[in-house]
Amino acid sequence: MEERFFLYDDTVATKTRFVSFMGENERHDLALLYSDRHYGKTIVLDMQRNRFAIIGTDDLNEPGYLEHAFSVSEEIAEELRSFLFELI
Repeated sequence: MEERFFLYDDTVATKTRFVSFMGENERHDLALLYSDRHYGKTIVLDMQRNRFAIIGTDDLNEPGYLEHAFSVSEEIAEELRSFLFELI
């Protein structure tokens, strides 16, 4: 059997925050993972859609980023964007 080659294998301490909120049209259940990795950005897991993205404030300002990352409409993305600006 061939020996496995890891590019990296790190264990890091993370802080996880579970947040649920009701938008205008639907409920959002998120998990936010904070760590020292990813250049200070936050891993945001959308538990309703089973999707995730690594997000910083620069990404929140990027047109179409949330729409693409979470596969949502512009209206839903704007709800997420305004909420995430408070947390990230």
